[in-house]
Amino acid sequence: MRMSMGRAVLLAGSLLGLAGCGDRPAAVRFFEQGQPPTLEEWHVLRIEGGTLSLNAGVVPYDMNTPLFSDYAHKLRTIWMPEGQAARYQPEQVFDFPVGTIISKTFYYPLPETGAADGKSVARTAPSHSVMQGETLELAKVRLIETRLLVHRQEGWIALPYVWNAEQTAATLQRTGATVELELVAADGAREPLSYQVPDQNQCGGCHITDNRSRKFLPIGPKARHLNRDFDYAGGRENQLAHLERVGYLHGAPAPAEVPRMADAGDSTAPLDARARAYLDVNCGHCHSPTGPAITSGLWLDAPTNDRLKLGLCKQPIAAGKGTGDRLYDVVPGDADASILTYRMDSAEPAVMMPEVGRAVIHREGVALIHAWINALEGSCESTGEGRAGETGPPAI
Repeated sequence: MRMSMGRAVLLAGSLLGLAGCGDRPAAVRFFEQGQPPTLEEWHVLRIEGGTLSLNAGVVPYDMNTPLFSDYAHKLRTIWMPEGQAARYQPEQVFDFPVGTIISKTFYYPLPETGAADGKSVARTAPSHSVMQGETLELAKVRLIETRLLVHRQEGWIALPYVWNAEQTAATLQRTGATVELELVAADGAREPLSYQVPDQNQCGGCHITDNRSRKFLPIGPKARHLNRDFDYAGGRENQLAHLERVGYLHGAPAPAEVPRMADAGDSTAPLDARARAYLDVNCGHCHSPTGPAITSGLWLDAPTNDRLKLGLCKQPIAAGKGTGDRLYDVVPGDADASILTYRMDSAEPAVMMPEVGRAVIHREGVALIHAWINALEGSCESTGEGRAGETGPPAI
């Protein structure tokens, strides 16, 4: 079988440095049926020489603003069968072919001080990455879980694999798991964390993003999230351009013509762009015109610009205890009076939002949305504010 030019480039880059190291690792294996009990059987990742590395043909990617998951860092990858490619879509997740395997490995850097005890992990921002190109040095991290999204003929399925204490293998945990950790801040402050690995059904709570079709789909691989540079083993390159070049993406415009979400952690970016990026990736897959929270009337995805749907002076619908006795989802100029920040700043199950995927409060995220709301212009006491049908981004 003749190899495509894109795949040839991809394999050459992935195998760089393996020459003279003995036998090549087994190729990635796609299982059309069943649920393999160990991550190793897929051959997506491999442990070699004290590092976690990617197998040949496995492409890493990152997001401009990542989903918050209890301060965990993530190594994200995509693999596709020979001759297959995803179809570009401007707003929705790319249309990936059957046979695609998307992996997301959740890990924490270890604290800079103190011996590794198997429990203490560093509470750091994604920008403080310890990745070296496309590898992770195991002596510097604590691996928690690797989630696989596998596109089979009948649709996507999720498989959560949990790493053992020795950091040598990950086994399938269909019913989820709890990992007891302790977050250690730069100043030495400690915070207990019961990290929750979701069961297979819980994965659908986020990945079923269309109430009508009820299809289970990936969330992150969208153009606006992936339009950024990445330090590949072969050099720095725009991710969309790289995916096109290696044959994993078809139909994408030039990166300069593609929307790009801001990095919510970049203090030099406009406040509105940072806040909307954060809300889009953390809330927009549920709070959207098609998502599970459609009946709330609060839509926080990037395409939405209607002020009322973005929560400005919008009264809640069946929020119950989650309102904190506040009257509106967002009160321009007054974050303390807004339901949105109240729910973000809680870890109580009956109050917190998002209601799954985290066990601790994202302090930096709360601070960002707090600042954004305080900068919004308008008043809920005026008759012109918050009328249904008003469009355009909120004024700051």
